[in-house]
Amino acid sequence: MAGSGLAGENQHAQDRQANVRSPFVRLTELLAGIEPGKPLINLSVGEPRHPMPSFVAPVIATHIGGFAKYPMLRGTDRFRASVANWLSRRYKLPRAIDPDKEVLVLNGSREGLFLAGIVAKRILGERGGKPAIIVPNPFYPAYGAGAEVTGCELVALPARRETNFIPDYDSIPDELMKRTIAIYLCSPANPQGSVLPRETLEKVITRARKYGTYVFADECYSEIWLGDKVPTGALEACGAKFDNVISFNSLSKRSNLPGLRCGFAAGDEKFISAYAELRNVSAPQVPEPLQEVAIAAYSDEYHVEDTRKLYRQKFDLADKLLGQRFNHQRPEGGFFLWLDVTELGDDETAAKDLFKDAGLRVVPGSYLARTGSDGKNPGANYIRVALVDDLKITEEALSRLASFRK
Repeated sequence: MAGSGLAGENQHAQDRQANVRSPFVRLTELLAGIEPGKPLINLSVGEPRHPMPSFVAPVIATHIGGFAKYPMLRGTDRFRASVANWLSRRYKLPRAIDPDKEVLVLNGSREGLFLAGIVAKRILGERGGKPAIIVPNPFYPAYGAGAEVTGCELVALPARRETNFIPDYDSIPDELMKRTIAIYLCSPANPQGSVLPRETLEKVITRARKYGTYVFADECYSEIWLGDKVPTGALEACGAKFDNVISFNSLSKRSNLPGLRCGFAAGDEKFISAYAELRNVSAPQVPEPLQEVAIAAYSDEYHVEDTRKLYRQKFDLADKLLGQRFNHQRPEGGFFLWLDVTELGDDETAAKDLFKDAGLRVVPGSYLARTGSDGKNPGANYIRVALVDDLKITEEALSRLASFRK
C-alpha cells in the first residue's frame, strides 16, 4: 500500500510539473536527435500562417508615433468601444457591453487566462477549503499555469469522444463547487474543436453563480466554425447580467495576427476593475498603434470570412484524404485535427515516428492533458495536428498522414 501511495504521489508530482511546462518544450525534448525523414512540415503550433489583413501595415504607419509614449493601461477609448461594438454585432447580448467598465485590453488572451485566477482568488478570498480551479481535460496550458501560481487545486474534467469531447459539468460535486474560484470553458475547444451548446453554457453559469464562482470563457477560436453552427458566446448565455462571467478573446486566430499580441477581457464589471488593478502592477501595456490595428480588425468581417472559407477548404481536404482513418471526425470549429493513433502505438511513439519517417511535427495528446483520478489521461493515444498552412502544404501533410504505414 505504501508503495502504491508513493507511486500515486509521484504521478501527481509529474502531472503538476507537466501542467506548467510547455508541451512544445516537451515535444522538442522528445524529438531531440531525430532527423525528419522528409521535408519538415510543422503541424504542432496553433499559429495561423494565412496572409495578414492588408490594412495592418498602413494602420501602423499612420499611428507609428504612438510607440513613443506609454499606452493607457485599460486600453484606449477607441479600442474599448470597438470591442464593445463588435461583441454587440457578433452576439445576441442581453444588453450592450459598457466599454468604460466592462472591457479591458490584454496582451493576447493567454495573458488574460493566466492572470484571471489570481484576480478571482483576490476577490473571493477564503472558500472553506483549498481553492480549486476546474478546467476541461485536455486544456490550454495557461489554465494549469494559472492554477499553479494561485496555489489552487487543478481539477480536470475529462472530455472524451463518447461525450463529443464535452466535459460532464453536471458531475461536479457541490462540495467541490463550494471551494471553486473559477471554471474555465473553451469553445470551440482546443484541441478537439467541440462547441458548447447554449444549454450547457447556461447551466454552468447558473450553477457557478449559485456558489459565487467565476466562469472564464476562452473564446479565441470563436470565429472559426466549420459548418453552419455559429458558436454561442458565454456573454449571450448569462441572462440579463454579466455577473461572474468573463469572455477572453484575441485577434490571433480571428485575424491571423498571432504576433500582434492584442486581445481583451469583457464581462463582469467588478472583475474587470480588479483585473485592471492587477495589470497596473504586473503586465505591460499594449502599444496604441497595435490597438489601432485591432480597431480596424474588429471593424472588418471580410478578412474573417475569407479565413473561415480557407479553413473549411482544408477540412474538406482532411475529410477526403483521411476519411475514417485515425477515427477522424470533422470538428465543429477551430483548426485542429484530434486523431486517434492507437494503431501506431502510444501518442509519443506516433509523434516520433511521424517526424522520423514522414517529416510531420505533431503534438502528443497526453502533453495537452493530465492524468485523472481514474488513472487515465484523456489525451493519451491522440495527436493534435494544426491545419494552419496554405492549401498546398496542407494537402501534402494530409497525404503523408493518410498513407502513413497504411
